[in-house]
Amino acid sequence: MRVLGIDPGLTRCGVGIVEGSPGKPLTPVFHGVIRTAASAHIGERLDEIAQLLADYIRAYRPDAIAVERVFSQVNVSTVMGTAQASGVAILVGAQAKLPLSTYTPSEVKAAVSGSGRADKKQVQTMVARILRMSELPKPADAADALAIACCHIWRGGAKAKFDAAVIAAKAGIRQ
Repeated sequence: MRVLGIDPGLTRCGVGIVEGSPGKPLTPVFHGVIRTAASAHIGERLDEIAQLLADYIRAYRPDAIAVERVFSQVNVSTVMGTAQASGVAILVGAQAKLPLSTYTPSEVKAAVSGSGRADKKQVQTMVARILRMSELPKPADAADALAIACCHIWRGGAKAKFDAAVIAAKAGIRQ
């Protein structure tokens, strides 16, 4: 399975692509950051993120997309930009007809480090170990995107089955 992990952000949107399956070594395919100028109009910034994410999907052909779920922050303007970038990532994934999952920052940190309270450096270190990288993935936004992709590979199958069971139960369908 090849997963495109996205750490949404308006100024810096982390992107990481990982290949593998549960119980097998994971392989990094690509990581980087989409940067947009703070001085640009919001529509232009979101369009740039959308276009580059669509380019990554065409170039790397992921099987699924995993996006970090937006969480409440003290700085409202930061959370708004993050939410807007997250919405764009989800839309681009839907347009590409790819399965999409979202994970909280705590879920991602726990998946790669064993602690939902790991700091940025711990996440970078564990991602480098998990993916057998000789150097820490940088910047931190790219490392977070790789971590999100790893989290999906390890937890995505079980999460998808659970989500399907919940939907079926709400609809009164027995599986």
